[in-house]
Amino acid sequence: QVQLVESGGGSVQPRGSLRLSCIASAVTHRAIYMGWFRQPPGKGREGVATIRTGDGRIYYADDVKGRFTISQDAAKNTVYLLMNSLKPEDTAMYYCAAGFPTGWPLEQPGYNYWGQGTQVTVSS
Repeated sequence: QVQLVESGGGSVQPRGSLRLSCIASAVTHRAIYMGWFRQPPGKGREGVATIRTGDGRIYYADDVKGRFTISQDAAKNTVYLLMNSLKPEDTAMYYCAAGFPTGWPLEQPGYNYWGQGTQVTVSS
């Protein structure tokens, strides 16, 4: 059973930075996708960034391109999300997910494993 544990959330001022971490246990499939999704207050969950762990292919949502960077440390079974130039609209609960997306990699179907989430608040 894959387990995901996120950390690194918090409160930051606009234009600040945060780095989220997701440690995965019991991940054995080399081609699994590991991604970050977020759910802003009162809205649905949306894909932010994902990485195909086998070859490192990466996908980003349009509104985070150039500001967020997803990366992995395979030896530590850890995926990171470095978030720069944060905006108030980035405020959300951020979730780590793992699985094999059945459609576009930034959509939820196929991500069978989810962490508990870590809150990111961007406010002055």
